[in-house]
Amino acid sequence: MIGRHPSENVRVVGALVLPFVFVFGTYVIAHGHYGPGGGFAGGVVLAVGVVLARVILDRDVGDRRFPPGLGIAAMGTGMLLFLAVAVLPVVTGAELLDYAALPGDASASRLRYLGILVVEVAVGAVVFGGILTLFDQLSRAGDRP
Repeated sequence: MIGRHPSENVRVVGALVLPFVFVFGTYVIAHGHYGPGGGFAGGVVLAVGVVLARVILDRDVGDRRFPPGLGIAAMGTGMLLFLAVAVLPVVTGAELLDYAALPGDASASRLRYLGILVVEVAVGAVVFGGILTLFDQLSRAGDRP
């Protein structure tokens, strides 16, 4: 069901919870390289937030805030980001995914930290986009002639 949910309770509770879902999803992605969580879990939480918004908002408002092509764009961006971080060390003569060989003046441990963070963000974007695209395709299947 996409569009304004008929229950006012669902709409009000969803509107109250929605900002926290986005903040928690972002936190899980950013904190993933320190502990449990990471790009996959954070991407799922962010996608659930957008699905919740599409359930509680009017369809045109939901589509304006989160356009239907957002999932595809997020997946493409995430894949390109991951590919760049994975292949860039190979260009410099190191092995694939060797974050310490990324170009930069920082120490090797700092480069590894940044490389893992970028990979977590890339995985989160791909998972977010994949789940959102699946939801969009399944929920709009009845709209097609």
